Amino acid sequence: MSTTNYSGGCHCGKVRYEANADLSSVMACNCSICARKGALMAFVPASEFKLTAGEKAVTDYQFNKKKVHHLFCATCGIHSYATGSKPDGTAMYMLNVRCLDNVDVESLKVTHHDGKHS
Repeated sequence: MSTTNYSGGCHCGKVRYEANADLSSVMACNCSICARKGALMAFVPASEFKLTAGEKAVTDYQFNKKKVHHLFCATCGIHSYATGSKPDGTAMYMLNVRCLDNVDVESLKVTHHDGKHS
């Protein structure tokens, strides 16, 4: 696994972060929220994520089992990242790859996850 340092954030710029991520494969999920957001997700350990701006600018939305914190900018509404934990309890972040700076999402390998039925 090869990681690269990326920066990203919301549309208005109030929420910004840096993360070391492997974008060799990203995930598209068809669950009720991901399908509506149109997000492509990359997963990183909490140690590889740093929020650089906007801690007080995000709003948290949880539903269903309430295991994932779907964070979005309270000003522009963009979901640039989420946080939760792996099945073993390890904290992780889910980056919306579409919100990373200078990433050509059309060139990425996308794996599809059937979250609608899991």
